[in-house]
Amino acid sequence: MPWLVCGDRVVASLEVARTRSERRRGLLGRGDLTGALLIERCRCVHTIGMSFDIDVLFLDRQRRVVDLVQMPPGRIGRPRLSARSVIETQAGACERWGLSVGDTLDIRLEA
Repeated sequence: MPWLVCGDRVVASLEVARTRSERRRGLLGRGDLTGALLIERCRCVHTIGMSFDIDVLFLDRQRRVVDLVQMPPGRIGRPRLSARSVIETQAGACERWGLSVGDTLDIRLEA
């Protein structure tokens, strides 16, 4: 299982949306999420049909956090043109994990 890493800290388990269908679906239909979901080739997300608030981290090509927002259900987010991927997680997770704009994240296959 992949892990989301910031510096030398493992911050969360990570799911990766690999197919076009998985990227489109994101977290729709889930009741919660314990880790995080990476959606590559993505600049904008929505929470229409979701049942819980989420934190969204927008990452540039170097996986640096260029924006971080909390979105309640039923919203359409605005695109971040500098973003190349997003990470979705339950609302409040980024604060608990100590993540903020400017952090560079990494993906590791082993913790």
